[in-house]
Amino acid sequence: MSIQIASPNAESQSFAVTKREAAQLLGVSLRTIDRLISLKELPVRRLGRRVLVPRTSLQTLLRTDHPTQSA
Repeated sequence: MSIQIASPNAESQSFAVTKREAAQLLGVSLRTIDRLISLKELPVRRLGRRVLVPRTSLQTLLRTDHPTQSA
């Protein structure tokens, strides 16, 4: 089973997205993306000051279960 992440312009799909774009694609907040990155559950690539999320990282994240923590 293959998980496809759709984008508005699928023809020019990039290999990586920004944190904000990743949050929009997953339907979560930017803070959630930051938390997943800090917990090393979402691998990223850094280019200078830019933080990019490879699309393969998003697909891998969606394939695994992530337990929630109660406050």
